[in-house]
Amino acid sequence: MSTLSVAVNLPFKQEIVDSSVDFYNDIESSPLYKMLPANAKEYVKNSPHLLEYLHTFPVNTYGIPLFLSELKKDLRSMESPNIIYPVNDTTFVHILPDPDDVRNFYIPIEPSFLHSVNQLLPVIETKLINLIDGLEDDPISDTERAEVIRKMLASVAVILPKGTDLAMLTGGGASQQDLKSKITTFLNTDFTAQKKMKDTKKKHQAPLTPEGKVILTNEEYRAIEYLLIRDKIDMGVLKPFLSDPYIEDISCDGVGPIFIEHKIFKGLKSVIEFKVSSELDEFVVKVAERIKRPITYRSPIVDATLPDGSRINIVYGTAISRHGSNFSIRKVNEVPLSILNIIDSNGLDYLAAAYIWICVEYGMSLFVSGETASGKTTLLNAITGFIPPENKIVTIEDTPELNVPHRNWIREVALAKGKGEGTGGSAAGGEVTMFDLLKAALRQRPNQILVGEIRGVEGSVAFGAMQTGHPVMSTFHAASVEKLIQRLCGDPINIPKTYVDNLNLVIIQSAVKRPDGQLVRRMISCNELVGYNPETQGFTFVEMFTWEPITDTFIWSGKGSSFLLENKIATMLGMPEHKKSEIYLEVEKRAKILERLHKAGYTKFWDLFTMMTKIKKQGLLTIGS
Repeated sequence: MSTLSVAVNLPFKQEIVDSSVDFYNDIESSPLYKMLPANAKEYVKNSPHLLEYLHTFPVNTYGIPLFLSELKKDLRSMESPNIIYPVNDTTFVHILPDPDDVRNFYIPIEPSFLHSVNQLLPVIETKLINLIDGLEDDPISDTERAEVIRKMLASVAVILPKGTDLAMLTGGGASQQDLKSKITTFLNTDFTAQKKMKDTKKKHQAPLTPEGKVILTNEEYRAIEYLLIRDKIDMGVLKPFLSDPYIEDISCDGVGPIFIEHKIFKGLKSVIEFKVSSELDEFVVKVAERIKRPITYRSPIVDATLPDGSRINIVYGTAISRHGSNFSIRKVNEVPLSILNIIDSNGLDYLAAAYIWICVEYGMSLFVSGETASGKTTLLNAITGFIPPENKIVTIEDTPELNVPHRNWIREVALAKGKGEGTGGSAAGGEVTMFDLLKAALRQRPNQILVGEIRGVEGSVAFGAMQTGHPVMSTFHAASVEKLIQRLCGDPINIPKTYVDNLNLVIIQSAVKRPDGQLVRRMISCNELVGYNPETQGFTFVEMFTWEPITDTFIWSGKGSSFLLENKIATMLGMPEHKKSEIYLEVEKRAKILERLHKAGYTKFWDLFTMMTKIKKQGLLTIGS
């Protein structure tokens, strides 16, 4: 990633910073520091650039921001948030209200935020290139690369001590003896090289010592160090957004600001903007190169995965995007949400989760279906915790998003045409489709096959796998069971109608708006596909669970009439006819187990799976126990 200059459009007039305040060595001399709450003082001690930002912020107009280490859900009701929170060791985010817009401001506070070092960077980069050429061993990991950059920067730049007059160091306004003394004291340089240093300064627009080191202030040094690592190793201007655990989606619609969908504050607009199309074009080209998916005018669309696992879509150029290149990023959680996390947000309830648990454990095939960004993949990933821990699982995706807790897990990812050698493809740039991977998976003897999304011809192989006894779980784009069946039986999937009932369970997931205006994700219904009637050419399905929007609760509407529980799972377990109704007690028993685990604090994805494995090993999940 090259260093690009994007605009920072602050929504307030910056205050003049008191030049006497040393933000790196004597922050306690700042009157503003003394006014900060205790937690804010700790933040600025570790990150002096945060105090520098606060000095530019009109505190008299907005008040001192509220500093929070963690954002709680009750902040969603705050009408005019003035909040600062950390996203990592060096970056903070300031949420500031916009009285003229429904979207408030999102202000990333980075070490480079207030310092324009554009004239200095080319000089630094030129010197670093010369050093890199002389490296004997190439660093392998990003951590090693970052450390190399830090060491090399320290060898090509020197920090100007606070209070030192740069004019004096470059020969202006001092006697020769005084000048020589100051240079010797602070920079250990040779006075006889002053003329050469002055000529170099004019040429490069950067002050240099006689040895050729670039003279920087402490603030400039920290800004350049941060920018070099951010733009050469990380994802450039996207780094603060990708580091923020509260962001769900990042999008740039063309020339203009970067927009954000925030878990707490919903729709926000960033102060970071692309001003011209050429700058935005260059940025998306660099992002595509970083993820080894080159983009051109002939191939202007990319769907790929960022190094952190987030899913990105890029559209390049003005030929097909009139406002300029655009990109959208759907972030993934570093730790997947567990089924208890989803219950905690009322995405479904304990009984519905327990019912799905039994169905998944005993090999029922299911689709999680719904519109875009309805939480399909999140729910499917949470459901994988119900798969028996001893099972072998194969996942097949075009963009890797699923994160399965099982150790016996084969993860297959489709290969787009032309990815080429060095990125997982052949030198000829061959293509491996999800259809190819699904056929290969049938030879790997898995207990379960998970497909990231059924969209095309791979659907016919998936239903073929179901017919041969391989349970398949996948996501699907359809807003109802009827529409799902229509899409399955139409182009390009073309599943014969008589095959459709091999799919046992359809969960309809949706993003819905509550009466208070809040957008939430809910399991709208959980449906059993019972069978196909050739006479009416219709399908029979039964709603087992239904979401009630008024009360925001779930109704077990299919209790006592479950085809899967009574006719498939109970029969599989050899339960006599007069005892099949007892299987509903098993649903209630497992719902209580989940509730107890929730109250005991086992809500995290891996912790919950570990506890469920222990419970199974103790024989507590045996039906009838």
